[in-house]
Amino acid sequence: MAAAVDPGLYLRGLAIGFAVAFALGPVGLLVIRRTIVHGWAHGIVSGLGVATADGLYAAIAAFGLSALTSLLVGLDRVLGVVGGSVLILLAVRGLRSVRAGDSSEAAVDPEATIDPEATSRRATPATAFGTMVGLTLTNPATILSFTALFASLGAGTGGPAGAALVTVGVASGSALWWLLLTSIVAGLRTRLTPSAVRGLNVLASLVIGAFGVGAVVAGVAMTA
Repeated sequence: MAAAVDPGLYLRGLAIGFAVAFALGPVGLLVIRRTIVHGWAHGIVSGLGVATADGLYAAIAAFGLSALTSLLVGLDRVLGVVGGSVLILLAVRGLRSVRAGDSSEAAVDPEATIDPEATSRRATPATAFGTMVGLTLTNPATILSFTALFASLGAGTGGPAGAALVTVGVASGSALWWLLLTSIVAGLRTRLTPSAVRGLNVLASLVIGAFGVGAVVAGVAMTA
């Protein structure tokens, strides 16, 4: 008879997922920027992309897939350069959208003032979700973070069923954080003037770009 799985494993995974997602980095700033520019729906879909990637890495750590962990961590420099390059590209596109929003067309369409690409095919929920999954997966060191947290909170036991429960908890905790964050940002967004939105867009894009440059420089220096 199979041993009962401790339901507390889900709560531990929930806490871990929430804590990991809470650490604001370039991915978090990108979710905030997308919420401000495109609205809550676009922001929460982006956040769910991050939560999906967190769940994948949590599963690798929880199921003890050490070979896969070693492979991914060994590729962290290359993935860092790739992820950094994507961040730079997104930052440049964000700055270009602000510049384009200063055109006379923006005076007619308030939404264009916020982001002229807001209704373009590129700004779709599918692309928002996919890019965030990809960007989050470019940091395989996250697996090591989950492994350490699982060990410290006793969330690494319970067999396959326990590992699955922890994984679901991590994904749920991460999703909960992005739900809260995007809801707060979306609420504030309605009180912002178009000029304030443009200013926040520029600031977020510059910081995201700086993170990207740092990741590329670090990756190139480590591989040299």
